[in-house]
Amino acid sequence: MVKVTPVPAAETRATVTSDAVLDAALTLFARFGYHGTALSQIAEMLGVRTPSLYNHMRSKQELLRSIVDRTTSGVLADFQTATDGLTDPVERLRSASLVYALRHATHRREAIVVNRDTASLDEPHRTELQDRRREHEHALRQIISDGVEAGVFQVDTPALASFAIREMCVSIARWFREDGPLPPDQVAEQYSRFALRIAGCTRDSAT
Repeated sequence: MVKVTPVPAAETRATVTSDAVLDAALTLFARFGYHGTALSQIAEMLGVRTPSLYNHMRSKQELLRSIVDRTTSGVLADFQTATDGLTDPVERLRSASLVYALRHATHRREAIVVNRDTASLDEPHRTELQDRRREHEHALRQIISDGVEAGVFQVDTPALASFAIREMCVSIARWFREDGPLPPDQVAEQYSRFALRIAGCTRDSAT
């Protein structure tokens, strides 16, 4: 079994809460995968015995469901906040892409788990949460379609452009490092400009 770094003994009692269990699970799921993580590893990381975890969760499956639920809800909330009140397709796509890229730079563990392990959820939760992800994809695609209709985007297949933008942003979680040369906001800003290029933006910049 892969060894994990436990919490120092002096901190254990103060830190073992439901949120601490979820955070430890998130770290280990991101590192080893859902199926590659045992509850005993989560307990070891927190410095407690495995049965103690059941004071804070029902199962490993529940931990995964909570992570995916919170993350997909956050993505939709980001999108709605970023695009609310905007009517210009160029500005809507720029803003939507910026917050999506920023989330993948600042919530890397969540992004890795959701994009790799959502298929491990039991039904009906897997379908429900995959539908939420599709809701975001369809909303992004609609922005591009609106821009094509308005003559500000030139792309043959809005669905393919939407997929390319999402995949581009998702990749940030795999390579971004906090000690890298660029901070998250600068990475997100550049990616939002890349998104406009993918959509074939006919304007020099968003207004």
